Amino acid sequence: MGKVYVRVDDRLIHGQTIVAWCPTLGIEEIIAIDDVSAQNPMLKSILTMGVPKNYKTNIVTTAEANELLKQSSDKNRLVIVKFPEKLAEIAENIKNCEQLILGNIAKRDDTIHKVSGATGIFYLSDSDVKILDDLANAGIDIVFHQLPNATKVTWKAFKETI
Repeated sequence: MGKVYVRVDDRLIHGQTIVAWCPTLGIEEIIAIDDVSAQNPMLKSILTMGVPKNYKTNIVTTAEANELLKQSSDKNRLVIVKFPEKLAEIAENIKNCEQLILGNIAKRDDTIHKVSGATGIFYLSDSDVKILDDLANAGIDIVFHQLPNATKVTWKAFKETI
């Protein structure tokens, strides 16, 4: 049975995903969840343009992602969403993931928490914190980690700062 890793990165699939994360985690399949991109052939093309053919790549809606994730796989999968709010919609199907890795999350109108002590851009709203806290309380290992060789901050350490 393959492993599932989940990443929150507002850029979805990009160079760091392919060059750093996929090899480090032994990824064989990428599942990028974004309803807008999944329904736009141009955006799908742009997102998959730099992905080598050895990675099975899916740009899917939330509903399609939930169906994919319900199916067992022998491949190591990297599930990517733009923002934590999407995690609530797939929570049932990621509860056994190896790790939830928070990558770049840009500042938005409702973000009031900036994660310090880690490299990268990590901004969270109160709603994001609640979603992530619920997942952490359900036993999911959550870390802020931009690149595999960069400093990471655990969810517990972050929670102590707010």
